[in-house]
Amino acid sequence: MRRLLASFLCLIALGADAAPAPYDLVIRNGRIVDGSGNPWVHGDVAVRGDRIVAVGRIPAGPTKREIDAKGLVVAPGFIDIHSHSDFVLFEDGDAQSKIRQGVTTDVLGEGNSPGPFLNQLSPREVKIKGESVSLKTMKDYFDAIDNAGVSINVASYVGLGQVWECVMGRSHRRPTSEEFAEMKKLVAQAMQDGAFGLSSMMMMPPGSLATADEVVELCRVVRDHGGLFSSHIRNEGLGVFDSVRETISIGERAGVPVDIIHLKIADQKFWQRMPEVLALIESARQRGVDVQANVYPYTRGNNDLASIMPPWAHEGGPQKLVERLKDPAQRTKLKHDIEAGIEGWYNHYTAVGRDWSRMLVSANNRYRGLTMDRVIAQRSEGRTPPPDPLDVLIEILIEERGSVSTVFAHHTEEDMNVALKQPWCSVGSDGSAFATSGPLRRGNPHPRNFGTFPRVLGVYVRELKLLTLEEAVRKMTSLNAAKLGLHDRGRLQAGAFADITLFAPDRVLDKATYTDPFQDNVGIEYVIVNGTLVLDHDRHTAARPGRALRHQP
Repeated sequence: MRRLLASFLCLIALGADAAPAPYDLVIRNGRIVDGSGNPWVHGDVAVRGDRIVAVGRIPAGPTKREIDAKGLVVAPGFIDIHSHSDFVLFEDGDAQSKIRQGVTTDVLGEGNSPGPFLNQLSPREVKIKGESVSLKTMKDYFDAIDNAGVSINVASYVGLGQVWECVMGRSHRRPTSEEFAEMKKLVAQAMQDGAFGLSSMMMMPPGSLATADEVVELCRVVRDHGGLFSSHIRNEGLGVFDSVRETISIGERAGVPVDIIHLKIADQKFWQRMPEVLALIESARQRGVDVQANVYPYTRGNNDLASIMPPWAHEGGPQKLVERLKDPAQRTKLKHDIEAGIEGWYNHYTAVGRDWSRMLVSANNRYRGLTMDRVIAQRSEGRTPPPDPLDVLIEILIEERGSVSTVFAHHTEEDMNVALKQPWCSVGSDGSAFATSGPLRRGNPHPRNFGTFPRVLGVYVRELKLLTLEEAVRKMTSLNAAKLGLHDRGRLQAGAFADITLFAPDRVLDKATYTDPFQDNVGIEYVIVNGTLVLDHDRHTAARPGRALRHQP
């Protein structure tokens, strides 16, 4: 009898322990687009803590917060696979322009990265809660993000240019075997710290100084840690075909997956030839090479007026560049190389047909928001004879210490569309977490900083019907997660982290323009990061539940 009573009491206790705890959040009556590419279904999503615990029809029960998602799409939080928010997040961790796009994870790195800062690179100083913190390694950066508190998750590659300058400084000489071995050690350390792979920006120094063989060797280090190679190819203009072949070859030889950053044809002489570029990638994939790409949904890119200067002029950094610009003899050579070009160099000036009206100043200076033809006209007033426009360009670069951020109109809607439609082509903004007010409202930044993801949903899904809703969401969520190896983000499924975006499919749209970029989009209604509501209708809740995401081999 005692044994029977003990068993009965034990069953009661087990039943009590097994009773489900209240949900922290239930999203009801939404159109669920789970990120997989499967057709949408009506249903509910339940969250407890930082995880999704149920998706489907969820019975009524106790919950701390309930959202009626009738008329809204419930999707995984968007993963921005190409971002530059590295240090602006320490100025304002609310990540306003990303959260208001539905982005819950930013992936950093394009040649440069938020670490390491060692050897010939001085430590980076940032302010965290009023205290100065010195960053030397990728681990330092990830720890600083966690300590600062930010509204989005942050992941990063280690940059080819970053490790190159750690060892070589601003020199353009070839590395010795000992110096290259040090680069490999730095890449290995960054991967151990949690980097997701190696990123390159091979169009300009220092990334352009690396040979394909050297990049292969660095990528083999990445392979040993289970990472990928994310590459801004060497030449997106007249060298685009050779550069895509080179990048494919690097991945194939090193045995690493490849993701080509913002795939485009950025020279008007080769416009309409995107199908040929895609054929190179498809051919590689058919023989087993894991090569994919991403794009941003715009036809202009952000670079710098300094990129018009040939590569040799950049040795030693901006200060040395300015010294060369001031030297009459050097100026003659500079202008010759700009006009005539240098084999293998992507020349922004000739790529836009030497058309100054296709260059829009985005820097935070007196010319912001003006096209360069207007700037040149202003500076030429009253000067007889009128100056050579290249001389005006050089004058401005001298005044601005060698750097003027600029938007170049260099590729086409047709080429971008055909790339975006490819099943292996995902979406990344190439933008940063700016804001429409406060210290991060500065310059005249590219509208992609504010509108990338809503633009895909509003223009390319609803208006142009280039993509289905489900395919667009897949390209902004699970496809990017799969590239990175983030197995518990990018999908709405039980056990995944609760990164969730709710939007109105009939209204969602970007508002930012090239001349008026500081405009938030419409239609993104709620954003949840790690189970915490960050955007509640149009109100940022000031919650900062984001985390540094560290790659786990």
